[in-house]
Amino acid sequence: MARTFDLSPEEKIDWLRTLPFWIVHLLPLAAIYTGHGHWSAWVVMVVLYYARVFFITGGYHRYFSHRSYQMGRVMQFLMALGGTTSFQRGVLWWAAHHRHHHKYSDQPEDVHSPKRGFLWSHMQWFLCKVHFDTRWELIPDFKDNPELKWLNKHEFVPGTLLATAVFFMGYGISGTWLGAAGYCIIGFWLSTILLWHGTFTVNSLAHVFGSRRFATRDTSRNNLLIALLTGGEGWHNNHHHYQASCRQGFYWYEVDMTYYILLAFSKLGLVRNLRQPPERVLNKHLIKKGAADLGMFHAQWERATKALSTMQFKTAEQKKALEDLLASTRAKIDEIARMSHEKAEELLHQQEAEAAS
Repeated sequence: MARTFDLSPEEKIDWLRTLPFWIVHLLPLAAIYTGHGHWSAWVVMVVLYYARVFFITGGYHRYFSHRSYQMGRVMQFLMALGGTTSFQRGVLWWAAHHRHHHKYSDQPEDVHSPKRGFLWSHMQWFLCKVHFDTRWELIPDFKDNPELKWLNKHEFVPGTLLATAVFFMGYGISGTWLGAAGYCIIGFWLSTILLWHGTFTVNSLAHVFGSRRFATRDTSRNNLLIALLTGGEGWHNNHHHYQASCRQGFYWYEVDMTYYILLAFSKLGLVRNLRQPPERVLNKHLIKKGAADLGMFHAQWERATKALSTMQFKTAEQKKALEDLLASTRAKIDEIARMSHEKAEELLHQQEAEAAS
């Protein structure tokens, strides 16, 4: 059986175009020469890490990708501007690709499925030619906004200005250009590298490690450590179960700093209409209540079929017969699971109607 996730030539890393990405990873080594800078550089590093985590999770993700709350045009621009300082490409590029991910999560079309390997889902997917361009057809709600299009086109400007500001802050503290360089390396660039890989873990690890509360068609997990590193994005199974929710930590014990900040912003009138998961959503497709977990079934099924594909067969007809049997069996199981989900939905609506009467 042919492998589903082989890489095409266009999915190979474009080393020349992504050279700046690799150079940035080497910058912290320069601190051996420049020195680590003033202690406040480490404070700046932590502050910029978590501040930009918020702009990515609260802006790029929960607003521009999922529209899970509302805000005015000025605030919308500021959220996009803050996220763009992280050097994670343009806001419209990011949102469009994320919407595509949710449409085909863990399927062959998924832009960063972990089924293609850790490196692919972590960063190789955006380092190849096929995913360089913005998918305008996926963001019709923002594609005509001039200021967002400007930020998307000039994605390097905000981050460069912030890096320059940190550099001159370092000069003001150290009084030397060498000290300023060390300050910028630690305060801005090390923070940016950590931010990159903190964000990337949601794609690469939050579909592999953790627990599953809800049966979804993908392999998303809930992971406390990733949630702490990314401002609440680690409650990934919750998110894939109900993407429209601004709150990804569905319960009080699921720490979600991004939601807490957005909630505070709503009290100040900066944002509004923060969407919450309805009670019926919290009670449906629960694995502990016997919901068919199609996502994990598909993952295990694909491992089994790949293992069987390496077996030796006496004839091509035998191999073809096994492939057909596996395909028809999976289709039947998918159909049974779909009917089970539909029946569960029907019973849930009946219970809600009875409770309301």
